[in-house]
Amino acid sequence: MGITTVVRELMEAVNFVCSLQFWRMAVSWTISLVASYFQLFSRRLFDGGSCRYSHCVPPRIGSNSNRPICIITGATSGLGAAAAHALSRKGFCVVLVGRSTQLLSKTMKEIERSNKDAHLKSFEVDLSTFQSILKFRSSLEKWVLDSGMHSSIQLLINNAGILATSQRITAEGYDQMMSANYIGAFCLTKLLLPLLKSSPVGSRIVNITSFTHRAVSEIQINERTITGQCFVGSKQYPYARIYENSKCKPKLSHRVKMLSVISFSVIHGF
Repeated sequence: MGITTVVRELMEAVNFVCSLQFWRMAVSWTISLVASYFQLFSRRLFDGGSCRYSHCVPPRIGSNSNRPICIITGATSGLGAAAAHALSRKGFCVVLVGRSTQLLSKTMKEIERSNKDAHLKSFEVDLSTFQSILKFRSSLEKWVLDSGMHSSIQLLINNAGILATSQRITAEGYDQMMSANYIGAFCLTKLLLPLLKSSPVGSRIVNITSFTHRAVSEIQINERTITGQCFVGSKQYPYARIYENSKCKPKLSHRVKMLSVISFSVIHGF
């Protein structure tokens, strides 16, 4: 690595630390985190403990066709990978969704090493583009049909998300971070609702959000926000603000209340 490259990277690091976005994250996200912990401790103090939800443990029957299907986006690392490990041990047929075929393969091998009975399937999907989501829905339906499994989904975990420090526009003309974190989860859920509704038992949608959404006082989800046009006037790409907005997950409960589907939004770690 040449001296010029080192100097350039050092200058980029200095500019990043001195940027308004960095200090917005340092201050507002710290306050949001403290507020989240305060709310958690208050709930435990006055409600007598954390809230627990019942769940249906799948029947352990020999044939894979009897396993309920669970779909996890962002399943190649972190919370997504941990959920895939845990749910495979519970008897689910776990569908791993990610952007990297290599990482998906690596995660599947790790799960299979720890659980030889794991039933897994992976799909490479870019949740920031509609075409990729539509292709996934078609491929998933074909795979379920070919596998002879019940054509339904019992659990959908919308975990995928990105933090981009430079602006990228998708093929549809939307801000990539808003597309991947917000629009993609909404579109995927809407496309999979028929399969969720077909579940023999009540199905669940779990939207993984972040404490950073507490830094948003009010959000107007419209074309200007989604495309990033409302941020065009900024001298620097306001990635911290866009990330906060993208973590205000779509409120799906009123859209699925007539179905046997329950939707949750969960802040990981809380």
